[in-house]
Amino acid sequence: MGGQSKGKKKNKPKRKDNRQNRDGGFVDLSPQERMKVRMHEKAKKKTAEKYSVQQLLEKTQAYMDSFDFEMAGLFCQRALDVDSDNLQALDMLGHICSELGDMQKAKSAFLRAMELSPDVGHSKYMYLGQIHTGLEAVDYYTRGIQVLLSALEKQEKMTQAGAVGTTDESDEVPTAKDVSVAYCSLAEIYLTDLCMEEGAADKCRQFIEKALHYHHDNPEALQLMASYLFSTERNQEGKEYLLKSVGMWLPAHKRGAASSTTEEEEEGNEIPPYESRITTAKLLIESEEYEMAVDVLEGLLEEDDEVVQVWYLSGWVCYLQWEKAKQLQEREGGEATEENKEEWTALQDAARSYLTNAKKLYTKLQCDDQPMLEHAEQLLGELGGEMEAEDEAPALDDDYEPSSDDDEGAKAETPMEH
Repeated sequence: MGGQSKGKKKNKPKRKDNRQNRDGGFVDLSPQERMKVRMHEKAKKKTAEKYSVQQLLEKTQAYMDSFDFEMAGLFCQRALDVDSDNLQALDMLGHICSELGDMQKAKSAFLRAMELSPDVGHSKYMYLGQIHTGLEAVDYYTRGIQVLLSALEKQEKMTQAGAVGTTDESDEVPTAKDVSVAYCSLAEIYLTDLCMEEGAADKCRQFIEKALHYHHDNPEALQLMASYLFSTERNQEGKEYLLKSVGMWLPAHKRGAASSTTEEEEEGNEIPPYESRITTAKLLIESEEYEMAVDVLEGLLEEDDEVVQVWYLSGWVCYLQWEKAKQLQEREGGEATEENKEEWTALQDAARSYLTNAKKLYTKLQCDDQPMLEHAEQLLGELGGEMEAEDEAPALDDDYEPSSDDDEGAKAETPMEH
């Protein structure tokens, strides 16, 4: 009897282990937590029965195209619940999380995709390069370029062999422009984060030249070359590259503000990213191309009117135009005409308005750029102080159209005249 009794005791833990397996390993969870897990499992099963992974990814893409990234994330997660190693879904999830600001989750998705498919698909490396800084970013971009070049070589061989329709529809189809953009990313790191590294200037130039080799009209590459040349005090040559870069996209962008056609949308694909255009404005101001800088900054404000730096730069360029106009009058001598005075007043008021709005937004968004704030306050001091609400009101009704849909128009300011 004693032996049998011991045998029964030994069997008890085994029955407990079996129950753990049936419950998915959550016997230690609270009843509420277990219910949540069971409901999730049930939802996964129902989703798998009702939708295919491809259908879920199509819904994901549709929501991404309409910039509803929260809904896109829900459908993408459903797809991954059904197929956790789906590369397209992982890539989409990484992109969605990047847009939502969840960089840790984005990083996890891209690293998983890299683990599953290290030699196919370059975009995960590009995103990982953006998430990281310094030499880590260089490593990811470099690996991405290797994947790109390998894919392009394979494409070329297939074309020469006359192969048609041999690539999967979900595969990334790389282009020479993709290689150019990737080299731009490398060059920018050596122009900023790693600018103090030994040989940084030479590496920067080398990567820009490679970017232009793969896409000689890439506005971003042309602008990077301008930045590089300005940094080496070759200002006139830098200005030529800068004007060529801006000329590649600004005219079409201004036309697109008035109307929208298929041709203009295609040209719009060449428009550099938002942050890159902020740099464009800075370089144009440095080159004293004030009117062109105003055009770039106005476009940025129409696109997103909650970026402090854009309001600050708009005020700064108006201040510089105001100063230049007064200096020109002084050089020419004689008394200022009424037309001159009106121009000065318009520029002064515009500068005050933009800088006032920059300060308000700085406080609202709790920014941390003390030198910019101090410079804005210094300029306002020279311009006559911050713009009061009653000073702004008349101009709002007549001229200014806010770039957002906010009915209150609280952020709208007097437009620059140029």
